[in-house]
Amino acid sequence: AMHEGHIVSAQELTVLLQPLFTQNSRNLVLFLQDRLSIDDFTYLSESYGNKNPFQNEILQSFPSSLALPAVDCEATKYLLSFLQESGDWKLTNITNPNVSQLEVNASEGNLVVVQLQPLVSGSKEISTLEAIAENDKIIGRVTMDLQKRGIHFSVIYTAVRPSRISRRIDVMTELRRQLMATEEEDSLSYPPLNVTTGNFTCILFYAGNFSLRANSSVLIDLTNATFVTPNVDSSASECSDSNTTLSLKYTKPVNGISSLEIRFLMTNKFYEGSARQWSTLDSVEIIQDGGNLAKFNVSAISAPAEYSFHCQLVGTGNRYPARLIPANDEAKNWDVFISTLQIQGFNIENNQFSYASDCTGFFTPGIWMGLITSVILVWILTYGIHMIMQLTTNNRFDDPKGPALSVPQTE
Repeated sequence: AMHEGHIVSAQELTVLLQPLFTQNSRNLVLFLQDRLSIDDFTYLSESYGNKNPFQNEILQSFPSSLALPAVDCEATKYLLSFLQESGDWKLTNITNPNVSQLEVNASEGNLVVVQLQPLVSGSKEISTLEAIAENDKIIGRVTMDLQKRGIHFSVIYTAVRPSRISRRIDVMTELRRQLMATEEEDSLSYPPLNVTTGNFTCILFYAGNFSLRANSSVLIDLTNATFVTPNVDSSASECSDSNTTLSLKYTKPVNGISSLEIRFLMTNKFYEGSARQWSTLDSVEIIQDGGNLAKFNVSAISAPAEYSFHCQLVGTGNRYPARLIPANDEAKNWDVFISTLQIQGFNIENNQFSYASDCTGFFTPGIWMGLITSVILVWILTYGIHMIMQLTTNNRFDDPKGPALSVPQTE
């Protein structure tokens, strides 16, 4: 029993998972999602007018269960490596929703890691409700398949980070814009991807969500493969004082694509107008299966050479603050969506992001609306004061004891 508000630490989680390593059944299935909170089970239920996406009654059907409402992100971040070190497991990674080919040898310990569909947010992306419903079906197919084979197993359903974060009122007053360059690292974030040359880090790359869509149909989410459980090859990246290329190579990211390479080409130049060095992300290239190259020109992604660059939304959408503009016909077949992007390719110190130059300018639309409204109100106030100042009083008055006062029309 966990009391309200308690967050299970990494040490406590280790103790709670010990029965998994001492029982006779040495088969463990880890369903790993990108975002999940205990509130999702109630908020996405029928009581809120939604169609309940959780149809598999796993907790009710198993002889024993344990529900942890809140677990420290540091604990879940290293859960997979902890499980591998805690037992002699045969590791099997599943990224394909079709699990009919799952091979489990009951005579030895098996650790099956199922990467569930990410809960991508965006106007064109699949909704959270549909994504969780699809993941629930995957969980049902895997568990039913193992039960039919007569294999005894345990299940862990968790996520890398929470989808819903409660903030106390006393903390809200202290909130300010904090990027990864700050001294206090966000505990909800995974570490950025770093590319090293010798003992020095020359490229840092981070994204809250890194997704592609091929031919307007195939969704490729690369967030987990890039940051959470790295399965990306960045050895082809190149670093120099003037040009830097971040190369990310993925093997079979989704069905139908055997290889995928994404390149971020950055330059560092001296501009006489500002009398300083500026780093610029010039283009992004996508190569599928070693074939045609899709090239995107980049707008509004630049920062002083000593800074990193940060932007909340980057992609091919017209309304994104920083856009990727197709430069050839092949690029028109791709849609790119990157949220919470932070990248630095020059002058990295202490293996950390430098101060971030944000893509949002000082005069945002909200600031402009406030200024215009203020000017209109000041103008109305000034006009009113001016009209009041023009009011005059009579300089002559009628005397009841004397003759009647006659005022000429000209006055």
